[in-house]
Amino acid sequence: MSTVTPTVSHCEASDELAHKALRFLTAGSVDDGKSTLIGRLLFDSRAILADQLDALEKRAAGAPIDLSLLTDGLEAEREQGITIDVAYRYFATKTRKFIIADAPGHEQYTRNMVTAAAGSDAAVVLVDITKIDWKTQPVPLLAQTRRHSLLAHLLRVPNIVFAVNKLDAIEQDTELAFANVKASLEAFAEQAGIVNQGVIPVSALRGDNVTTPSANWPWYQGPTLLQVLEQLPASDERHDGALLHPVQYVTRDSVGEGEATASGTGHQHRSFWGRIAHGAVKAGDEVQIFPSGQTAIVAEVRHAALVVDQCEAGQSAGIVLDRQVDISRGDWIHTPGSIQPTDSFTATLAWLDTEPAVVGRKYWVRHGNRWVQARITAIEHRLDIHTLEDTEAQQLAVNEIGRVQIQTQQPLPVEPYASNRVGGALIVVDPTTNRTSGALLVK
Repeated sequence: MSTVTPTVSHCEASDELAHKALRFLTAGSVDDGKSTLIGRLLFDSRAILADQLDALEKRAAGAPIDLSLLTDGLEAEREQGITIDVAYRYFATKTRKFIIADAPGHEQYTRNMVTAAAGSDAAVVLVDITKIDWKTQPVPLLAQTRRHSLLAHLLRVPNIVFAVNKLDAIEQDTELAFANVKASLEAFAEQAGIVNQGVIPVSALRGDNVTTPSANWPWYQGPTLLQVLEQLPASDERHDGALLHPVQYVTRDSVGEGEATASGTGHQHRSFWGRIAHGAVKAGDEVQIFPSGQTAIVAEVRHAALVVDQCEAGQSAGIVLDRQVDISRGDWIHTPGSIQPTDSFTATLAWLDTEPAVVGRKYWVRHGNRWVQARITAIEHRLDIHTLEDTEAQQLAVNEIGRVQIQTQQPLPVEPYASNRVGGALIVVDPTTNRTSGALLVK
C-alpha cells in the first residue's frame, strides 16, 4: 500500500514562528548570582515540580531553600558552588514562553557560554555590585562582565539586559550605588555598540524586581526584569531572498501503488533535512546543490512529518527533489547562483582553548554540517576588552578575541555573520585533542 503523507497549509506550519518562545541566557562573572536568578524566575512563575521543591526543602533543613540548585544539577557544581555546564530550563507566564540557558561564569568554561549565546534571542548580563568599587567614577567593571557582553554582541544576540544584582547587600546609598554602576554599564554598551535594553536593580536572593516590583527601593520606578523579557522580540533569520539550506541528514521512504515498501523496492523518495538558514522553499522551486553544482526542482516540502506548502528560515524542513541527486550530510541546497564559495576569508575569532591560536597551524573547521581542514594565515589584531581598542598580536590566548585571516582546504559558501548566523559561523576544532578551540564569525 502507498504511504499517504498528511498535508498542512503554510500558515499552520509557520505558526511556530509567530509564537516563538524567547530564548535567553544569563551571563556574567562567576558567583554573580545567575543560577539563583533563574531559580527565582522558576520559583515565582511556579515552574517547579512538587518533588523538586520537596527535595530542595529537605536539603535546606529548615533554612531558606537554595534556588541555584534548580539549575546546578551536576554533583561537581553543587560541591564547588559554581556552574560548569549549560543548563536549559523552561517556564511560561500568561503572555510568554521562555527557554533559559544558565551559562557558566568561570573563565575556564567560556566555551560553554559561547554555545549558549549562539542561539539566543537575548542575554541577561548580571553584575554583582558587591565585587566592584561602586564609589569610583567611572565604576571599573569586571573583566568577565565585559567579555561575556562582548561575546554576546559578537554572536549577534540582538538584545542585552544588564541586571545589577545583590543590591540588598548595600546598607547605605543604594540609589547612588546603582546610579554609578548604571552609568558605567551604559557608557560601556554605547562604546561597544551593544543594544542595551535596560539596566535593572535586582536581588535574585530576595526577589526584588525579578518578577515583582521591589518595595525596598522606592527610587526605582522602572519595569521588572520579567516585564522587560516579556516585551523582547524573538530573533529570526530573514525569510526573504535566496534559499540556503544546510543538509543535516537524509531519510528515504518508498511510495507508489503496489510497491513493496518493506523490502525497499520501488521508487524511493529521499528527504534532505536541515534547518533553513535563510529564505524559503516550496514545491516547484529550482534549487542547486553545493558542492556538486547539480540542479533540480523541489517536488515536495516536509515539516514535522507533514507535507507543507512552504517552509521558511528557522524551520526544520525536509526537501524532496524531482529526481535522484547525490546529496549527503554537509551539502547545501540553495537558490541557483546565490552563493559565492571561497577558500579564503577574514573572520572574528573567539579563542576558547588553553593552547593559543597560532599562524600556520592546521585545524578542523565546521561550517553548517561540513568539516574541512583550515589554517590561520594571519592574525590582524587582538581586541583589548578593557579599552575596546585593537592591539597587535602574534597569537590569541584562551578567551581572547581577534581578527584573523583563514584559508580552507576546500571552498565553503560562507556569508557575513552580520547577515546570517548560520552561513557566517564556523567552529574550530583541534585535530589532536578534538577540543572545540574557537568560534569563527565571518566578516
